[in-house]
Amino acid sequence: MSRFQVARLVAVKDLRVERRSKVVTNQILPFAGATMVMFAFALDSKGVSGVDEDGQRWTTDVLALVAPGLVWLATLFSLLILVGRAFAVESEDGALDALRVAGVDPAAIFWGKSAALAVQLFLLELVLVVAAVLLYNVDVPLGGVALLGVTLVAATFGLAFVGTLYGGLAAGFTGRESLLPLLVLPVVAPVLIGATRAVESALGTGGVALAEGWPWVGLLAVFAIAFGVGGALAFGPLIEEAT
Repeated sequence: MSRFQVARLVAVKDLRVERRSKVVTNQILPFAGATMVMFAFALDSKGVSGVDEDGQRWTTDVLALVAPGLVWLATLFSLLILVGRAFAVESEDGALDALRVAGVDPAAIFWGKSAALAVQLFLLELVLVVAAVLLYNVDVPLGGVALLGVTLVAATFGLAFVGTLYGGLAAGFTGRESLLPLLVLPVVAPVLIGATRAVESALGTGGVALAEGWPWVGLLAVFAIAFGVGGALAFGPLIEEAT
């Protein structure tokens, strides 16, 4: 079988496990939704105003201004739960060890698990964007839809690659629940910053121009490619060391 076929089978297997367990719909989505609601209660919604680069005055409230960052914070929190659970299942039934002993290409395993994680994250992000629109009174201008969509895709793959790489590393250690955030959160800081800035441009919050978002998308794409290639090369040795 080709590497692509193996990766596809691994992704389908992970998605089938999720479909049967319904952890995303029964646990992750309620958690993410509760996080967005708590942000709404914690932040003051009074108006904020300023002047953009073109000299146009803008006015918005605090929640709408920080909505892009809150969406990605909720995504990161949910990512930790998704990755921790996915590799806990693999460790409990020895599935990852069985694949490794059977000689399955580690790069195919990495890409397959990353693809399954990316699908779940992307659906979660769509729900969070809708929640931000409804809870924080955020407007999505028609001109920013393309930038928003590309940002979601690039950031999702970057997060999925990092989550899979460090999830496999932490799976073999005791206390992986506390180790995983320590490994993942510092690494995904560029994704959090870049995705937040790009979404701000897509939504026009804070008077940010639409054109300012595309360089941040470029950063997200470079990050995703680097971890997609580097993760595929390092995944095998890392899980060997972890086990």
